[in-house]
Amino acid sequence: MNWISRFSKQSVAIALSTFITSTAWAETIVITADRLVDVTNGNVIKNAAVVVDDNIITAAGAVASISLPTDAARIDLGDSTLMPGLMDMHVHLTSDATRHGYKRLEVSLPRAAITGVKHAKATLEAGFTTVRNVGAPGFADVALRDAINAGDVEGPRMFVAGPSLGVTGGHCDSNLLPYEYDNYSEGVADGPWEVRKTVRRNIKYGATVIKFCATGGVLSKGTKVGAQQYTFEEMKALIDEAHLRGLTVATHAHGTSGIKDAIKAGVDSVEHVSLLDDEAIALAKENGTYFSMDIYVTEYILGEGEKAGILEESLNKERIVGKTQRENFKKAVNAGVNMVFGSDAGVYPHGDNPKQFARMVKFGMTPMQAIQAATINPARLLKQEATLGSLDKGKFADIVAVPGNPMEDMSLMENVGFVMKDGSIVKQYAM
Repeated sequence: MNWISRFSKQSVAIALSTFITSTAWAETIVITADRLVDVTNGNVIKNAAVVVDDNIITAAGAVASISLPTDAARIDLGDSTLMPGLMDMHVHLTSDATRHGYKRLEVSLPRAAITGVKHAKATLEAGFTTVRNVGAPGFADVALRDAINAGDVEGPRMFVAGPSLGVTGGHCDSNLLPYEYDNYSEGVADGPWEVRKTVRRNIKYGATVIKFCATGGVLSKGTKVGAQQYTFEEMKALIDEAHLRGLTVATHAHGTSGIKDAIKAGVDSVEHVSLLDDEAIALAKENGTYFSMDIYVTEYILGEGEKAGILEESLNKERIVGKTQRENFKKAVNAGVNMVFGSDAGVYPHGDNPKQFARMVKFGMTPMQAIQAATINPARLLKQEATLGSLDKGKFADIVAVPGNPMEDMSLMENVGFVMKDGSIVKQYAM
């Protein structure tokens, strides 16, 4: 049900203006709803409340178990479900889903950065209060993050990679133009010492995570999806350099050998993870590696990709790996591998990120596992569990609510009606 449908436009305006007036002076807010998802303990609490003081959660749980402050502003969300702000670990906010292949060559760096502003707001309003941006040209994601942190534009909390690292001619290189143009991506780095230097450069210019391409990819011209690109020695040098500086590392990896070498080299998360074997799963479990598997995006690529400029070569690769990736998603879930929500938004439209939730349940997760994959698990991956990822006391007030009970219908996650980031209300339907 659309919450706003129960009210006229006039009553919605009155409700919102009343709330704004009532909270202008109040530092404490009490939010109540019929349900709350406790992602730490994996259960649902009925007749729940969250108490927010400035930007910190000071209490959360069943109303009967909390001493609610009497002078706080109140928000009653009724038949809805409260949960932590959602976290997407694989986005490209400066990428436009309507421009793929050669259409991408038309986009200047300033234009990509400006487009990122629109995408950041759409992502936040979809309920994602934190994202990991795994690759952007010219450190445009760093600029976007800084603009959000300064309050110049609206968007999620961002962990950013800057330009992705890749081998010459590999997935993270630019392979669309012929030799005489001498065109390549700025993240290209070959050899152990060159990858170390490039990691250092990315950190110098503001990266807070490192992303590299271990194998070929679907959307790159001239690469084989399953083929390993970086050697183990290069991966080890790259990851060690990042870990030395306290950053986590994500790797794009479809192919089995690339996945396994990246895990052995100490990577924190593997993206896509299309082609798996039992050894790769066992290695991920043994090392505590996280898998970020974008199992919705295949529907957009095969349905809308040609119109958006995706090359026929890439469409053929997606036809091959899409089904296998979903089968391996189920195997990884059943085996107990650490899983995080990663949409690859930017390949498909930003703001449509929540469409993946229903697919995660369809292909093997419980509803609770799917929500944990987008909340507490990413917080642990990013080593931010002390402040993010759950509605526990002392954490930042990143809170969302959806109508009804998503534990019974995960498609409800596509209709987030309330968003609070860092104690500030970003979006609220009248209840």
